[in-house]
Amino acid sequence: MTDLKEMIDPLTAWYRANKRDLPWRREVTPYRVWISEIMLQQTRVEAVKDYFLRFTAALPDAKALAEIPEQQLLKLWEGLGYYSRARNLQKAAKEIVTEYGGQLPASYEKLIGLPGIGSYTAGAVASIAFGIPVPAVDGNVLRVVSRLTADDADIADPRTKKAMEERLAAIIPASCPGDFNQAIMELGATVCVPNGPPDCARCPLSSGCEAFRRGIQTTLPVKAAAKPRKIQPRTILALVRDGRIAIRRRPARGLLAGLWELPGVDETLDQSGVIAKAREWGFEPLRAEQLPDAKHIFTHIEWRMTGWRITVAEDCESAGLVWVDPERLTEDYPLPSAFSAYLQPFLEKYGG
Repeated sequence: MTDLKEMIDPLTAWYRANKRDLPWRREVTPYRVWISEIMLQQTRVEAVKDYFLRFTAALPDAKALAEIPEQQLLKLWEGLGYYSRARNLQKAAKEIVTEYGGQLPASYEKLIGLPGIGSYTAGAVASIAFGIPVPAVDGNVLRVVSRLTADDADIADPRTKKAMEERLAAIIPASCPGDFNQAIMELGATVCVPNGPPDCARCPLSSGCEAFRRGIQTTLPVKAAAKPRKIQPRTILALVRDGRIAIRRRPARGLLAGLWELPGVDETLDQSGVIAKAREWGFEPLRAEQLPDAKHIFTHIEWRMTGWRITVAEDCESAGLVWVDPERLTEDYPLPSAFSAYLQPFLEKYGG
């Protein structure tokens, strides 16, 4: 397809007939579009649905988001990962309240100036919520257009994204920019998929797709290989006493900044090692039970975890530890899913 204008009518017609029923599409407001787009970054649609409903029920507008205590905000976000997204949401909400009267600005330029909002999110909110004809180029869009035009430019290169934004800006329909942007994303998510061959038989654009015509749709798009993740060994100590477990807050900067965690060390310890570590922290271990190994993948690092449940003789307020029961653990403290393999046995045993 050399002229991308040719895709507008068949693609938008297909989208209106086939779009998925998603919570943020049922009631379209600038706030709801913004929240959904931030949640959907690096997260599957199915995983986001319940979070979105819970989050918007608790925080229905920018003012509520701006005013909620950070720990409560992070608790609402618990399990979604990439917690900087939640913090940037709140920073942006505070600016929206002070600078724009609590309403997201109907301007692409002002949207992109808010914390945590890049060109894609600004384009999505501007086009879907305000009808402003600007593109919203994400991975789905890069993949679809690369195949339509048989473009072998590296989609991991920011220059490729910039060039595609300019190309789509020239043809985006002023009458339905939101539907057009969502249509390309929907096609990429459900038909012209990333992992596995595209379903060209169901594609409304296959007759004009240059990659399909040449039989190279499975080789596009081109994307440079990411750097391998760093493997980090880590030993987790689930310290328990009288139905309570010890947790501590992580540093304000770095990985999982400011969240709560089960204490641990960046090395693999055996039974004698974890007993020695517990004593170093001021505890007298009564029993040390090894838990199953687990791993958790972050963007650039992978934790390979060894876990131990250490029953201790008495509480000790050392190493910045706080002792909590199951109810407080689940209701008051945001704990990343990285620790779920070692929290779940505690909750099953003492949660009642």
